[in-house]
Formats: sequence, C-alpha cells, structure tokens
Amino acid sequence: MGERRGRVPGRWRSAGSALLRVITVWAVSTLTLLALAGLLPDFQLQSADGDSVTRTALTAAWGAGAFGLLGALVWPLIVRALLLVPALVLGLLVFFLNGSLLLVALWLIPDGRGAAAPETAVVVAAVMSAVASATSTALAVRDDDAYRRRLYRLTDRTRPRTARAGAGPVPGTVFLQLDGVGHRVLCDAVADGRMPTVAEWLDTTHTLTPWRTDWSSQTGASQLGILHGSNEDVPAFRWYEKDTGRLMVSNRPASAVELQRRAVERTGDGGLLTLDGASRGNLFSGGADQLALVLSMAARRGRRNRSRSGYFAYFSDPANAVRTAGSFVAEVLREMVQSTRARLRRASPRVSRGGLYPFVRAFATVVERDVVVAAVMGDILAGRTAVYADLVAYDEVAHHSGPQGPDTDQVLERLDRAVALIAKVAEHAPRPYRIVLLSDHGQSPGETFESAYGLTLRDLVRAGCGLPVPRRVRRTPWGHPRTESGGGSEARDAARDALRSALHRPVDGDTDDAAAEAAAVAAARAPEPVVLASGNLGLVSFPGVPHRMTREEIDRLHPALLRTLAHHPGIGFLLVASEEHGSVVLARDGVEVPVAALAEGPEAAEGSRGAADGPLAVFGPGAAEAVRRTDGFPHVADIMVNSMYDPETGAVHAFEQQIGSHGGLGGEQARPFLMWPRELPAPPEEPVGAEQVHQVLRGWLREGHGPQVPLEISPSSGRVEAFLPVDGPAVRDKNG
Repeated sequence: MGERRGRVPGRWRSAGSALLRVITVWAVSTLTLLALAGLLPDFQLQSADGDSVTRTALTAAWGAGAFGLLGALVWPLIVRALLLVPALVLGLLVFFLNGSLLLVALWLIPDGRGAAAPETAVVVAAVMSAVASATSTALAVRDDDAYRRRLYRLTDRTRPRTARAGAGPVPGTVFLQLDGVGHRVLCDAVADGRMPTVAEWLDTTHTLTPWRTDWSSQTGASQLGILHGSNEDVPAFRWYEKDTGRLMVSNRPASAVELQRRAVERTGDGGLLTLDGASRGNLFSGGADQLALVLSMAARRGRRNRSRSGYFAYFSDPANAVRTAGSFVAEVLREMVQSTRARLRRASPRVSRGGLYPFVRAFATVVERDVVVAAVMGDILAGRTAVYADLVAYDEVAHHSGPQGPDTDQVLERLDRAVALIAKVAEHAPRPYRIVLLSDHGQSPGETFESAYGLTLRDLVRAGCGLPVPRRVRRTPWGHPRTESGGGSEARDAARDALRSALHRPVDGDTDDAAAEAAAVAAARAPEPVVLASGNLGLVSFPGVPHRMTREEIDRLHPALLRTLAHHPGIGFLLVASEEHGSVVLARDGVEVPVAALAEGPEAAEGSRGAADGPLAVFGPGAAEAVRRTDGFPHVADIMVNSMYDPETGAVHAFEQQIGSHGGLGGEQARPFLMWPRELPAPPEEPVGAEQVHQVLRGWLREGHGPQVPLEISPSSGRVEAFLPVDGPAVRDKNG
C-alpha cells in the first residue's frame, strides 16, 4: 500500500511537469506569432479596424494553439498519406504542407482576425515549428524522464519493448557504416580534430584497424558480403550476365533483391541481422525484420509492401520535417557555392556538378542521414539486439569533390555529430549498447580517364574493335603529358601503334592483308561489345558469344583490341581467359602472367612473371588473390580492365565521371576501416575481404547471445524467399 501511495504523487508530479511544458511551449509560440505579425507585412492578427493589445494577444494564442493541435493530430495523417511519394518530393512539399496547416489554423480564429499570404504562411509555419521544437527540447533536457519520452516520440516509440526472458543486461550492438570513408581519411580527420567523438573513443574505449576489400571495392560487393556472408559472383558494381541477357546494377532494386536471394541461397541463412535485427539505409536487408530505406525492399509489390515506415517515423513530427527541408535547401545552395568556387579556382581534377546533382547530394547528406539516424535512435530505444545502418553522405560528396578537401571535411564533421547523437541516445536505452564503426571501402583520387586522355573506355574499346568512333578520338594526343607516369615512351608508342591499327591506319609490319580483311568482316558481323564502368574497373563483354571468350577468340575477332587496351598508359592491367594458360593478366611492355602463377612473393612459379615482379605488384598486398578469386566467378566479364595506379600520388583513373572513385584495385579505395569497443575480442588478423568481416561481426553478435541464426530457422535452398523482403516476384529494373 505504501509503495502504491508513493507512485501516485510521482505520477501527479510527472503530469504537472508535462502540463507546465505544454503551457510554456504555447506561450513561447504565442509570442513568436506576435513578433512575426509585427515584422511581416502580409501577416496580420487584427481586424481591419484594429484591436487592443489584449485582443491581439488572445488571437495569437488561439492561432498558436490551433496550429499546435493541427501539427499533433493532422500532420501525421498527411505524412502517412504521402508515404508513396518519393522522399525527395516529400522533402520539398514539407514547407508548403506546413504553411497550409498554418492557413487552416488562422482560418479557425474567431471573427476572421488572422490572415496571411500563402508565401508568408510558409515562412511563419517554418519559424513556428522550429521555435516550438527548440523550446520543447530545452525544457526536456532539464528532466531526464521528459527527455527520454521526447526521444520516444520523435522516433515513433511509446515505450521500450519488454525484454525477452533471460535477456538480462546483455548489450545490443549498433553497426554504423560510414560509406566510403577510408582508413587513412579517418585517421587524418581524427588527427586534424574534425571528428572529436571518434578521437575520444580511440583514446578511451575503441580499437581501429584497416581491412582489405575484394577486387570489386564498392558497396554492392562489400555490403552483400558483410550482411549476408557471401559476395561470390559480384565482379563489379555493374556487369552483364550472358546467360540471362540481364544488366545487373547493384543500386537497382530488382538487382539488389536478386543478389540478396543468391547470397541467402548460397550461405543457407538469412544474414547478420536475422535475430531481432534492424537494417537502415542499406542496399540489403541482412535478414532483418525491421527495414527502412533498404533498397531491396523497394522491389516489393503490393500495397502493404510499399509502406515506408522509416519516413513516417521521422516526418511525422513537423519540426523534424521543417528542419530537414531547411537543411536540404541549405545543402543545395552550399553545393552550388562550392562548385562555383571550384570552377573559378580552376581546380584540377574537376568534374561537372550541375543538373540534378545538387539535389542528389542534398538527399544523401541531409534527408537520408536524418531519416537513418532517427530510425537507429528508435531501434536503440526499442532495445533491438542488432542494428546495421549506412550513412552515405561522405561517399556521395567525395565522388564529385575528391576524397579530401574542404567539401568532404564538412561532411566528416557532420558525420561525427551524428555518431555522437546516437551515442547520447544510447545512454537512455533499456539495455547497454556497443557501437561499432566501419566502412565498406575507401576512395582513391585522380583525374578521370576521359579527362586525362580525351576519350572514354567505351571509345577505346570501339576503336580496338574497328567500330566507328567520335571524331575527337581520332585526334586524341596519346601519351598526354599530365599522365605519362609508369608508361614510358615505349608504352606510348605501342598505344599509338595499336590505335592506328584499330582505326585502320597503315602500320609498318602489316603483311597478312587477307587475314586482316577476314577479321574485319567477322568483326562487322558480330554484336557490339557491352562496355561498363565501375569506378576505375571496366568490364567488356561480347553478348553474341554465350560463353566467356578466350584471348585467342578475341584476337581472331578483333586483332587490335587487347593490344590497344593493354598498351594504353591509362590502363594498369587486363584479365582475360586463355585457351593455353587458363586465364592471363596482360599489361604494358608485353607483360603476360598466367593467373595460376600469380603469387604474393618469391614463391611464384619459376619462369613466370608473378605478382612480386609483375603488373600487380604496384597494387599492393592481396591484389593477386583478389584477381584469382574474381577470375573464378561465373559472370566475370570477357575482359576485366583495371586502370593505372600511381603509388606516389595514390591516383587512379575512373572510367566514369568521378574524381574520387572506388570499384577496382589501386590506393585507398581498397583500405576501409573497422573500429570496435575494446571489450569485444579483436580479429586474429587484419580481415581480408567482406566475407571475413562478416565472420568477425557475427562472432561479436554471438558474444552472450548464442548463434545469430539458429539452425532450425536456417533456410533450405527452397525456402530462401522467406528471408527476402519480397512477397511476390520482384519488379524488374528497366534495361535489366
């Protein structure tokens, strides 16, 4: 009885504090409305004949109260009705929808004393929402219980879930992926004071190590391996599959769900997050039940499957929506200013940053970040066991601004603040949490292949195949003085000779005219090659041939192609099958190394030019093994092309329009990081490949939890659909 009596006064005190906060927010909102009415000419709170101060204050109080109630009751319904609207459009609609609610609130004022022009209503509503949110937060911070309740509300949670029997104080784990942040970039940012939260953790609680990616150093391959334990047969970010005639692109929904299906079928379990997990902002679900902004989820069919709960949880609070929309506009303007400054400085290297890019960047750095962070906060407050979230802001900006510089420095600072916010919320969670930071790849700088040499990889391949090429390709000055590293005059002469041969120009030594004519006729009848770019990794496939073509077949069909590619100073090496040697690596100066003879040191087979002294040596440890592994993939391209790499500058040449790139071998793109709390066991050695990272993370989840995927729910090959976020057939991508 005494305990019950003790709880009653506590409840009354809590209710009284909540009522006091509501009254305070209402009063501040009323004062804000009065101030705006005095400052803005198209906004009034008085009748045409004028009103007393008291009457005007009552009108403002009525309007502020009506606007607050509409925001609490009507706004969530509006957002839920707009869940099918793309996030980019929803973000732009926020201002106008909030302004419409203000007009309704003014219309509800008795005697028609409130009025505002539509454009003015948008401004007033934005200011009102921001002030109300700031006031509520400031009051809640002084009260731990109130602050916790506010966090629950902002993340669409009413209370933490009841802990499972026997769970006790076992900690949960949050994996935060800082997309594209390489190990060196992170270390430099910590040393320069741009990431104080990460720096403090490294000094007190966490350990940092790099890890090596596979040859395909990009999110599709890395995240599939990390979340699902297998990235087998993912040769690049995009590739052509001859058996299905399908173009696979990692960031297309139908491709993502197919890759996830294959991984689940191959491994026999649902993924890293199958047991009480949440996947936020990722390409793949990891087997999680709770999903938000997961690309493979976008391939769902049916009304039920299109729900975007992550958006609703965040945008259901009008203050969140207004703040994000305002930050979105500010980010668009920031990108325009930064790109203009780069043009005026004639910064080099540089790529085009016009068109829709400012809006794409703003979505990645603002909308995606805010929604994912809010979703992670909700997962923590709900006490979920495992959460994996991807923050893509740095990767998007680095592609167009370069891996290091003022533009990316600002993004790293904001990422550090997001990490700090998540850690702060974890202090109010119903269970302790361990936060692991990691990245899926790094980025390597460098001028684009087209900028350096005046043509694209596709142009070069077409020239080598004797196909028509743009006029500018015929005038290309091979061996551009800015990019003559590593090739030498002999390599440039070879490239020039190969190109002249490809363009049907006379070359000294051409004696077999009949054979050349026959090859030209055969090439004219063959389908055009499919040329794809994944950062500084290129793929060339011949769709008219059902199998992987060999070097000998390619030489018979296009005699100049392999020579044109291998001798070009912007290309580091080629991988191609061979009837005689199985598969070979080709490079400049006539270098040819059988893949079977590639080795990491002096143990290379005697008489062969292995990785220790061959074309892969410059790409660092692990390059030979990465190439060997990819060579065994069923869907490896007929010709795999890796750009040159300058170890002194760390530069590569992307085959697409990126001055910070990843996708192949060469430099920091293949050196991401892994950072974990010291209470967790350290990996026995530096992880090599995303699949090894998966094993490390799975081991950490087993600490105190038992197997992450119990054997009795591990799917057979016929039940893999149970672990996919798709009830029916996946929607096919266009062109694929």
